[in-house]
Amino acid sequence: MPLAPESLDRARGALAAALDGSGPPVELTADGRVLPRPEALDPARGGSAGVVAVVRTSGSTGTPKQTLLTREALAASARATAARIGGEGQWLLAVGPQFVAGLAVLSRSIAASTAPVAVEPGPFTARAFAEATDRLERGTGFRAVSLVPTQLARLLAPDAGPGLDALRTFDAVLVGGARVPDAVRAAAADAGIALHLTYGMSETCGGCVYDGVPLEGVVAALTPGDVPRLRLSGPVVAAGYLDDPWRTAAHFGAGPGARWYLTEDTGTVAGPPGDQRVTVTGRVDDVLITGGVKVSAARVQSVLEALPGVRAAFVGGIPDDEWGQRVGAAVALGPGAAPDWDEAAARRAVREALGPAAVPKAWLTLEALPLLPNGKADRRALLGRLAARRP
Repeated sequence: MPLAPESLDRARGALAAALDGSGPPVELTADGRVLPRPEALDPARGGSAGVVAVVRTSGSTGTPKQTLLTREALAASARATAARIGGEGQWLLAVGPQFVAGLAVLSRSIAASTAPVAVEPGPFTARAFAEATDRLERGTGFRAVSLVPTQLARLLAPDAGPGLDALRTFDAVLVGGARVPDAVRAAAADAGIALHLTYGMSETCGGCVYDGVPLEGVVAALTPGDVPRLRLSGPVVAAGYLDDPWRTAAHFGAGPGARWYLTEDTGTVAGPPGDQRVTVTGRVDDVLITGGVKVSAARVQSVLEALPGVRAAFVGGIPDDEWGQRVGAAVALGPGAAPDWDEAAARRAVREALGPAAVPKAWLTLEALPLLPNGKADRRALLGRLAARRP
């Protein structure tokens, strides 16, 4: 979780020095350390001039990556974000600085010449969020925060108390990193939260599509093929990966006037550059083929999350000798009894919405989904548990 004040000041100062050229590229860690990464400038290792930060991520697949973010990309992201959300101002740091969302909060604060405030270290709670919000500067200044869906859900819960009141004081609440359940989006709208659903990744300096619309200078496109993948181009794209030439070549390239990044996500793109609408439908590996029929894990998840009693859901493919893959689902019902949960009704709902092939054959009911430190569902852990269930 975020940092003590002295660690926050140290992290902001080190990133500011890297951005103005007076210090080396840095990597920020979960415990507040600042690691100098001068090797990120070495072309022999995939680095390049202008790199100011290394974001290390294993993602939900466990494959390690060290993304190289440049001065120009972070500056473009900060400018475009401020233009989209309606202003520059003071940020609350509620996610770890080792993640791109946390590092982006620091870079946006540096661009705005403001001092961010961090939630105190420890488990994220509505009370800790409210206490950190109280430390922001008072007055009419613009204030913003970046959250993951789990944090937003906790702040909107009936027992959130001062957390919800604090959330209402923000001029912009950015949420990304994973899909936001429809029920959470509805609760945010009912509460009058200035919510922006963001899509992006470390390779694009964080969110680069806000509420389905790319930021200024960002262009989305689809690759050809049976399972089209989203490709993002623009000034926010990273320089590549450190010490990983194969993956850099596979995912990064340069087009007319802009770099591009090939994502692992599927989706749709409507409209010409400058007037696009982007919808993310899932990951490439979330398109399951069971008995020769393609099933969208994201669509099954959406159906499940709309059912009474379901707080969150995960859907994935489990290897199967007969079917190729079988659909597995884990549903989070919260603590204690869940009288509204009915597995038979869930099966019927999926069948009616998406057809018989989409009905999960393995189920887990949990109090909460296991999460990675970045707030995403732990895919490997969930798939392992689902594979152990008999259909």
